[in-house]
Amino acid sequence: MLKQLLHITTFLFTAVLLCSSCNSANNKTETQSSVTDSTDRKWWKEAVVYQIYPRSFKDSDGDGIGDLTGIISKLDYIKSLGVDVIWLNPIYSSPNDDNGYDVSDYRNIMKDFGTMQDFDALLKGLHERGIKLVMDFVLNHSSDEHEWFKQSRSSRASKYRDYYHWWNKEKGTPPARYSLFDVNHDAWKYDTLTNAYYLHYFSRKQPDLNWENPTLRREVFDIMKFWADKGIDGFRLDAFQFSAKDTTFPVFPSGYEKNFVQYYAMGPHLHDYLKEMNQQVFSKYNVMSVAEGAGNSFEDAHNLVDADRKELGMAYAFEGVDIAKPEGYSLPHFKEVFSRWDSAFAEKGWLAIFLANHDQARLVSRFGNDSAAFRDVSAKMLATFLLSMRGTPYYYYGDELGMTNAGFNKIEDYKDMPTLNEYQHQKNIGGDIKKFMAEIKFSCRDNGRTPMQWDSSTNAGFTRGKPWLQTNSNHAYLNVAMQEKNPNSCLNYFRKMVKLRKENPALVYGKYTLLDKDNPDVYAYTRELNNKKFLVLLNFKSKNSTLHTGIDLSKAKTLISNYTTVLASETLRPYEAAVIEL
Repeated sequence: MLKQLLHITTFLFTAVLLCSSCNSANNKTETQSSVTDSTDRKWWKEAVVYQIYPRSFKDSDGDGIGDLTGIISKLDYIKSLGVDVIWLNPIYSSPNDDNGYDVSDYRNIMKDFGTMQDFDALLKGLHERGIKLVMDFVLNHSSDEHEWFKQSRSSRASKYRDYYHWWNKEKGTPPARYSLFDVNHDAWKYDTLTNAYYLHYFSRKQPDLNWENPTLRREVFDIMKFWADKGIDGFRLDAFQFSAKDTTFPVFPSGYEKNFVQYYAMGPHLHDYLKEMNQQVFSKYNVMSVAEGAGNSFEDAHNLVDADRKELGMAYAFEGVDIAKPEGYSLPHFKEVFSRWDSAFAEKGWLAIFLANHDQARLVSRFGNDSAAFRDVSAKMLATFLLSMRGTPYYYYGDELGMTNAGFNKIEDYKDMPTLNEYQHQKNIGGDIKKFMAEIKFSCRDNGRTPMQWDSSTNAGFTRGKPWLQTNSNHAYLNVAMQEKNPNSCLNYFRKMVKLRKENPALVYGKYTLLDKDNPDVYAYTRELNNKKFLVLLNFKSKNSTLHTGIDLSKAKTLISNYTTVLASETLRPYEAAVIEL
């Protein structure tokens, strides 16, 4: 149980994937792209998505909580990054049990964040700058303070009763279901008012919605159309692969919780619900759509996103992001995973490419090296990877600076509800608290939610009040203001890499070929489209590493490098990255 919660995205949304090997020959893996003509091109395939956690981005009123007006004040900064889309974490009315992922009113704005007028101004400001807005929709569950649930629990005869999953007590104890966030990991909560249990895969204050109910589905689609009519440009569906349940609630085998995604994801009628959502909402607007999770197999993922299915636009799979562990990770495994996914989607469908989000610790602390010696260069190397792969890249706020894990040492430093619940659970069962604290220091979501580091002033220029979560102490030397002045900073490198991607469709749609497959230190591949070919070289280690690509680099042109001097030999310097035109 400890391991499941500590690696929160592993048990939150990881797809349990087929371990099929890449199509490879000797030391080379090739995947073809058929996306070469305008009929297959979509704006959301060519976009770079920048994710903003509104609570932590910029506070405008001094209450220590980021807000919409704060985001508005930084729109020119966002524009300067070159990104095309903002993914905004939930801003709807919420009692905030899970930082907005417990929605009490889907048509209103949380008071901490501002008003609907502020939202309208934000959307207008983004569109004036040519930036689109994707909203996060929490549709697997609501808050227990939503009016639907209040009515649902008021009486077994309520017309809202079947908006949620109830198990009447006279039927006996409900079949065991694992809760990711509950202090006891029990997904059934007894409610005395109607002598029944309700289902919650997440916290007790997040009861699961019953998607079998057509009235509930119509309500949800009306909510989505409300926001689409306002002019938003896309939908990210939170935990949606869990939304469809087998409402006979069969008994799961002993130990199912160790691999619960296999039992929770892609339940009965999920594709029917998505087809209906596409028909009612997506098909009526020029929007992008992505659901969290990609099912239990490549077949599942394709069924979600292949164009002829008329369901979703892209798959957001977690196998790659879950590779990082406190003890480190294997680069050959990393390469195998990303190559396998690219191969599976080379001809049909589309992927999201990411290594961080609001449910992860910081990118450079997990996949790079956050020491003073290597933080900058390894953060640039990871940016090179994410922005040179096929798929739509998602970049999390602050990662463009190389922001690092918070370094919290006490449980009192943390605010994350499931982490605090798991800490109590470990105490209750006599778990290894020292081990728990060490692992959350690496993996806890709060590491990725510390305030944006705007400058070196108190609280990093995020707020003039007390921030809701401690500011990372390294903001004194790691911040936007300082990096703006340095042409070789992480921030300016990110901008250059975004520009390079936009200027070269081969980095979006081109054929991907893995080179030097078994090299334990270097990730090398080519991207090729319409007679343009690029070689991407990435050293994932803090030592010099030798290439074995078989490509003559003597006449090649280096387009971008994370070192001030370009690649001069077949040996890459620590965390060196380069994109080379062949």
